[in-house]
Amino acid sequence: MWNMNDIKRIEYKREYIYHLEFDDGIHAEIDFSPYLKRGPVFKPLSDPTFFKQAIIAGGTIAWPNGLDIAPETLYEKCEQANALNPLSAALLEDE
Repeated sequence: MWNMNDIKRIEYKREYIYHLEFDDGIHAEIDFSPYLKRGPVFKPLSDPTFFKQAIIAGGTIAWPNGLDIAPETLYEKCEQANALNPLSAALLEDE
């Protein structure tokens, strides 16, 4: 459950995937490619060079054009990813 947590670290992995880590330790690799089909506001993300320019702003991932994604949505995606693959989550914690 999201409790107003902020993203504290992002790391570009490949294609449209970033590894996100929240301030409470929850983390996962998130595929942002589904966002490319969500309308014109997300169109700039289809440029790989632009996509790789993500930063942390306001506790979430954001891009230079001001586009961001609600942290609670990303937190839920991290929870889902960890529920689907708990072994991967455990292995990442050991790194």
